[in-house]
Amino acid sequence: MTTGNKEQGSPLGQNIQSDQPITEHFEPQNELYQNNLRQVEGAFSLDGKTALITGAASGIGYRTACTLASAGATIIALDRSASGLDALVVELMQNNHVIHTIACDVSDHSSVKTAIDKIWPDFPIDILVNSAGIAHIGSLTQTDEADLDRLYAVNIKGIYNTTFHLVPRMADRHFGVIVNLASVAAHVGIKDRFAYSMTKGAVHSMSLSIARDYIASGIRCNCISPGRVHTAFVDGYLDQHFADRRAETFAKLASSQPMGRMAQPSEIAALIHYLVSDEAAFISGCDFPIDGGLIHLNTP
Repeated sequence: MTTGNKEQGSPLGQNIQSDQPITEHFEPQNELYQNNLRQVEGAFSLDGKTALITGAASGIGYRTACTLASAGATIIALDRSASGLDALVVELMQNNHVIHTIACDVSDHSSVKTAIDKIWPDFPIDILVNSAGIAHIGSLTQTDEADLDRLYAVNIKGIYNTTFHLVPRMADRHFGVIVNLASVAAHVGIKDRFAYSMTKGAVHSMSLSIARDYIASGIRCNCISPGRVHTAFVDGYLDQHFADRRAETFAKLASSQPMGRMAQPSEIAALIHYLVSDEAAFISGCDFPIDGGLIHLNTP
């Protein structure tokens, strides 16, 4: 007696004898399956990896450090704010995670080199997350030269500085993963964001260039484009400029995204976690919007 259908050309077209347990025909015994099973059980683990995160003292960078540490990574946290880094150390050490901090201005080429030279002998960097960034509100004519230079120095040159000093070392090891923070402002026209949009468009292009130039060196590079994220920066901006109508302005900013809310830093960190994990090993040269539908769904 047989069961099942035998169709010509079908991989399922085989006779199954009823006197044998049906599971014998489908129970995977091969090494590939067992390896895959082990991978699923340990999915997204960063055990044994070292991650350098810029802008780690607040916002997305802070939460990314916590998320990657929870996955097993050793964290190297860079930021200008020593007090913010101290708070991060307290949180991670309370959970028995490993973290080392360096107060560093990413816009300073020599300071970044000094920091990486100090770190590398003991902690070769596997993962780089360029999260440091600053914002500016204003149109072209409301942006003076000093504003433009300030945003260029942090948002563009800051990424150049870290990647310039790390990519050759990653290439020597034939391994490295880079995630840069771009923005929806790199993709759509947002009112009064001239300088900020310029820098985030550059981040997008830089990420593609790095990905292409170093793909044969075992280095992956991607960027993500968050929409509005509820961080301390947003709260400070509202307190400073809209203290008398804070709730109304917050609701307006949140509703500009089709989901009707801002993202949480932990949601951005979760995407970064995936992209730096081995599960994303076939992804490079991509930009990932994480924007509540702002780019593609903001239509009448």
